[in-house]
Amino acid sequence: MKRIVSAIFALALFSAGLDAQGLFRPEYLKEGDKVALLSPSYATPDSNVFKAAAVLRSWGLEPLIGSNVGKVEMGQYAGTVEERLADLRTALLDPSIKAIICNRGGYGALHLVDSLRLGEFSAHPKWIVGYSDITTLLAFQNCAGVQGLHGAMGVGIANEPDSLSSTLMRDFLMGRISDYQLHPHPDNIPGKACGILVGGNLCTLTPLLGTRADIMEENDIILFIEEVEESMHNIDRQLRMLKNAGVLSRCRGVILGQFTGCGEEFTCGSVEAMIRPLLEPYGIPVACGFPAGHGDVNVPLILGAAVTLEVGPEGALLHFD
Repeated sequence: MKRIVSAIFALALFSAGLDAQGLFRPEYLKEGDKVALLSPSYATPDSNVFKAAAVLRSWGLEPLIGSNVGKVEMGQYAGTVEERLADLRTALLDPSIKAIICNRGGYGALHLVDSLRLGEFSAHPKWIVGYSDITTLLAFQNCAGVQGLHGAMGVGIANEPDSLSSTLMRDFLMGRISDYQLHPHPDNIPGKACGILVGGNLCTLTPLLGTRADIMEENDIILFIEEVEESMHNIDRQLRMLKNAGVLSRCRGVILGQFTGCGEEFTCGSVEAMIRPLLEPYGIPVACGFPAGHGDVNVPLILGAAVTLEVGPEGALLHFD
């Protein structure tokens, strides 16, 4: 894990907590902290952004809306590449901003990878929060040696501020971390493993192979994946691309999240049942049915954290070390 080790060493002078087994942990939030609301991918109506800002104020935080948020390019993107990049760069390099919550996913974060530098994520370490297309930024942040938060975004907290997804995300940001106990699943593979938790949306992760945002090139990882509205054969294709790139052989364990609205063209019964034979030869624990992704419940995960995954007859346990 040469890149991670060097990134941790470079960050050793910062005062935020360093998890000796995981990546550098940004400071947890406290009352009065500034939080940026940005749109690195698709646009969302201003009303959602304003409602999200109101929720953050009710949590005792000070929301700052990116100067280009609200713009629309090509009918979908939240501004041009340059505008989205400018908002992200401004927030990353502002030491007074303690977290960046993305307003929504969609597509477009990949446009920013060529222009971003790893040092911009580590200069003033802060939480980046999001999922779906924001997987790209979370992976880039992990490659810079900094933990990120896979969880509810601005649209989610705006429309469901009291949901489990929103309130747990708030708690994690403020340092109230929960372990997760899962019910048994017929496609679980038993075992116990420790490693660095990485991952996110499968079809967003796969294009990062070989790029500066490819956190999956590291060893000893616990890989989390989820997907939405994809065919079974495309999920299989993406996983085999990871397999052929050597990613699965570097995994100590796998967590399968929600596969929301995904196809059923094969007769195996479920996406998890299709995936299991691909993972069985590696002899690693696999936990299925984790409530994170595009479903009704999307609990937070600290990507870049050291975790322990235990899978047995009574279910699975995910512990943040």
